[in-house]
Amino acid sequence: MFPGTLSGGVVGRALEKGSWSYDVINIRDFAINNYGSVDDEQFGGGVGMVMRPEPLSDALDSIKNRGKIIYFSPRGATLNQKMVREFTVDSDATYTLICGRYEGIDQRIIDEYDITELSIGDYILSGGEIAAQVFVDSCVRLLDNVLGGGAEATENESFEIGGLEWPLYTRPSVWRGHKVPEVLLSGHHGNIERWRKQQSDEITKERRPDLIKEK
Repeated sequence: MFPGTLSGGVVGRALEKGSWSYDVINIRDFAINNYGSVDDEQFGGGVGMVMRPEPLSDALDSIKNRGKIIYFSPRGATLNQKMVREFTVDSDATYTLICGRYEGIDQRIIDEYDITELSIGDYILSGGEIAAQVFVDSCVRLLDNVLGGGAEATENESFEIGGLEWPLYTRPSVWRGHKVPEVLLSGHHGNIERWRKQQSDEITKERRPDLIKEK
């Protein structure tokens, strides 16, 4: 599953250049038996299996520099752009990402290793691998020299501007009878900035009023 989507686009090119790197550890390499078992039934009953603590702890203990350990879980705080910025303050930081399966992992692992639980949204995935790729992609694109255009390339985006981004247009100026707003063709930077701010405010108020409250 890795690098998966992380092998393409600007993040993939950054990987090739060595701007970031990753290693993958297969939990089954630390299985409790020859059958590759890493899970067991829940204490207290219930549907679904739980990942056992022994394989996970052995896998974690095999890592020399674990850095901050993150477990992707619907119980965690929901990842947002502010958090991504905080994760990338130190461009040389190391993160260990646990991609759970089944119903989840034994709570004692979370407690023993002081693990941070993190969610990417209010829905359930079959495993944490996709969540891990979302996390990595969102962080790597903020690293220096990954995106063209310098700092401005990430500063004028949704969530970075305190709301949602304004409508975007490119050539041709008329497509299937739909015209680009005249203000964007005027060359008047002040009017363009005011139009973008107005559009951003209106879209944010309509679609994500919660972002306005957070300002």
